[in-house]
Amino acid sequence: MRRTLTAAVLIACLSLPLHAQDADTQDGEATGDMAEGRSLVERGVELFLRGLLSEVRPKLDEMSGAMAEAARQLGPALQQLQALIDDVGNYEAPKRLPNGDIVIPRKPGAPPPPALSPPAPDPGAPEIEL
Repeated sequence: MRRTLTAAVLIACLSLPLHAQDADTQDGEATGDMAEGRSLVERGVELFLRGLLSEVRPKLDEMSGAMAEAARQLGPALQQLQALIDDVGNYEAPKRLPNGDIVIPRKPGAPPPPALSPPAPDPGAPEIEL
């Protein structure tokens, strides 16, 4: 993918008009073979980029669908996490403990985190009698 993108950029740059003295120009406008050559290069670049887009489009559509599905599934969990954390500025950098645990301490003097409310009961869940 990187090589294809590099090639596309290189071709696009090569298709830009160059300012050089040539017998085939009048008042800075290309005429004759020069104009025909430039239009052929521009057409070639256009065809190349359209082909590249048609190759990449299915993968982009697939990634877009996967991202939408991930957002739909992770949305509620991310909202709970956001409510739990409140503001990232209230935390210090993460620290790794010798046992491998990672701790993210709150900064001294940071306001207390918001009170956690119990999760709302699922209306479709069966009730348990104690």
